[in-house]
Amino acid sequence: MRAMAERERQTMTAEGMSQGHPAPAELAQALLDWYDRHARSMPWRVPPDRRRAGERPDPYRVWLSEVMLQQTTVAAVGAHFRRFTTRWPAVADLAAAEDAEVMADWAGLGYYARARNLLTCARIVARDHGGRFPETREALLGLPGIGPYTASAIAAIAFDAPETVVDGNVERVMARLHDIHQPLPGAKAELTRRAADLTPANRPGDYAQAVMDLGATICTPRNPACGLCPWRAPCRARAAGTAADLPRKAPRRARPVRLGLAYVGRRIDGAWLLETRPPSGLLGGMLGWPVSDWTEHPPTPAQPVAVPWSETGAEARHVFTHFELRLAVFTALLPMDCVPGRGKFMPANAFRPSALPTVMRKVHDLARGRFAAIES
Repeated sequence: MRAMAERERQTMTAEGMSQGHPAPAELAQALLDWYDRHARSMPWRVPPDRRRAGERPDPYRVWLSEVMLQQTTVAAVGAHFRRFTTRWPAVADLAAAEDAEVMADWAGLGYYARARNLLTCARIVARDHGGRFPETREALLGLPGIGPYTASAIAAIAFDAPETVVDGNVERVMARLHDIHQPLPGAKAELTRRAADLTPANRPGDYAQAVMDLGATICTPRNPACGLCPWRAPCRARAAGTAADLPRKAPRRARPVRLGLAYVGRRIDGAWLLETRPPSGLLGGMLGWPVSDWTEHPPTPAQPVAVPWSETGAEARHVFTHFELRLAVFTALLPMDCVPGRGKFMPANAFRPSALPTVMRKVHDLARGRFAAIES
């Protein structure tokens, strides 16, 4: 009987919203009701029932998850988040961590400048803020690596501030709810304004997570499940039959290609020749193979050791935000008395391919077979 009554209430709410344009508060409440039943379970999230009972999220965990989730999927972040919070359960623990250890555990999440900013931010919070994150969006914006989206998300989710949180999921939901056809990124200001109109003063943290969940699980890029959506009645794109086409995006320019050479050297005792990249720039501070410059023209050789190098004929390809990288892979078996001009040898028992950034792992996978004799 209770389930039947709930279904009747939802139907009446949907029918009520379909008559005219529902008020923002009505839309927000309908979404919060849906979130109370269907919130995704995430290791950094306080479920809505516990949150309504007074439990507050840990700002450190909220901040860490938001930084990890930038340009990355929830599925990719889960294991990294658990590992980070096990090794460094509080911001003070992360602030005291060795840079190399944090960079190694970050490997696989990409956009490595985020990891450098993560450490810098943790150390500032520990040193200048007594280990407590600021509670306002404006103050959060003053910390390294925290931009407008992340500041709004932390303020809303961790501190229940009525800030508007807009990611790709929210943009898609707003474009469909209001049937906005202007292409992104030009439509971003309009979509943000629409999202702000709906952000409630009551439970803004839960609302922010609810609208992102809606976009991730119901209002998906392809084949949206409109029949299950709490906003199906007022959704103008659903009524117009245009939901699957929104949001529109301006045509992308072709991504340029850069070329480089990667040198995988292994000493006869099994040690690998690796180097730590400069602290700034792409893959800054990360462990990797010695490489040449990355250029749009055939690269100049830059062998780290003056020995014959064998070309594998294989090419490691990796797509960064603004270009595609193609690394030709070379290998060499190095003598014990080898003194490299670049990099240092790492003993085989200390080497973890998982500590390498993705493109360097691709190089390793292509080169490893050349050292079968050492492996055996």
